[in-house]
Amino acid sequence: MTDKYLVINCDDFGQSPAMNAAIMHLLEEGLVSSATIMAPAPAFREAAEWCRKREQPNIGLHLTLTSEFDALRFPSLTGGRSLHDESGNMYRTVEEFERGADTAEVMRELTAQYEAAAACGVRITHADNHMGSLYGMATGRSHIPQVLRWCAKRGLPFRLFRKVDPSDSLLGSMSGVERAAAKASALAGVLGVALPDYLLSHPFGLQEGETYDAFKRMLIGKLYRLPAGVCETYIHPGVDDPWMREHIPHWEKRVWEFRLMMDEDFRYALRDAGVTLVDYRFIRKHGRESRLRAGVRLLGSVLGR
Repeated sequence: MTDKYLVINCDDFGQSPAMNAAIMHLLEEGLVSSATIMAPAPAFREAAEWCRKREQPNIGLHLTLTSEFDALRFPSLTGGRSLHDESGNMYRTVEEFERGADTAEVMRELTAQYEAAAACGVRITHADNHMGSLYGMATGRSHIPQVLRWCAKRGLPFRLFRKVDPSDSLLGSMSGVERAAAKASALAGVLGVALPDYLLSHPFGLQEGETYDAFKRMLIGKLYRLPAGVCETYIHPGVDDPWMREHIPHWEKRVWEFRLMMDEDFRYALRDAGVTLVDYRFIRKHGRESRLRAGVRLLGSVLGR
């Protein structure tokens, strides 16, 4: 039996019709593991209605506190003053959010987003975070302890990671990330929140000189180097759409990610590398740490051991 499990999650479900069309197709064909939906975003209702009609079983909540694109600005659901910039929309950047957001208003907003999805008939299986705004990566002001307690209350696994794959170009290069991950994952274990073992990243935007073939080779290479355990990677697929071409930066990357999931070379590589696609229902079952062991780890991290 394989010891390499992979979640491929489609972020930004509900952001725009172009994103919705791509994600719906990939979910219908079973080419990805799951998607996470953005309750405050403009195309949320379309995505949620599709999920309700299909009783889609692998939809998470993309906790959304930022609104980064000029053509896709939107406010929070709760209207909390500290969650918005001078335009009346959610902050454009993670740094602005971290500096401005009041924690109590953040948590009220997350609850409102969860309740909005549930009210539309979406069965939420897990949670993750748009742009990583809750992690404290810009200024160090993290909301992760509060979010883990919030997830524990609702029985939701969360996108975090226990270990850092040294070959991951983004996470592997961040100073102190292993210690931060160990502390956060230990807290998750104490609270009973299920997590994947690894999070595998790749550049969100188009890199200088990058081509589809180069992008494909890079992600296929990751499949063959996948560490043992449960890994998650995320994509932001979109169909090639005139509106997206005009308004969304690096739209080509989104089209490439959509195309890659249907590429026979990628599908072959998954099988050849011995990788099993799973979703967060698998993580919910297998991704919890012993509370006792997690408590020992958490105490050690607090004491600096």
